[in-house]
Amino acid sequence: MRTLIWRPRALDQLDSLVGYIAERDRTSAERLAALIHHSVSLISATPLAGRPGRVSGTREWIVHPNYIMIYRVTDSRITILRVLHSRQRYPA
Repeated sequence: MRTLIWRPRALDQLDSLVGYIAERDRTSAERLAALIHHSVSLISATPLAGRPGRVSGTREWIVHPNYIMIYRVTDSRITILRVLHSRQRYPA
């Protein structure tokens, strides 16, 4: 079984997204956080289910039409690299 690792930047992005939404609608923020955590569970179980990423060596999981999780899979780990709103500039 692969170890799941969240990069600090991905955790910061998750906190920022959920915090921003919570300022406007707490229920929606809680739903998004639950959806992201559920997505991480699915990725842990089937890491290659996400589509190949735009950056070589990464994969993308569409959490919601507006949110994308970028991650990397190796033999021993799954690393969550970024959590982005779909309108954000995609990292190179």
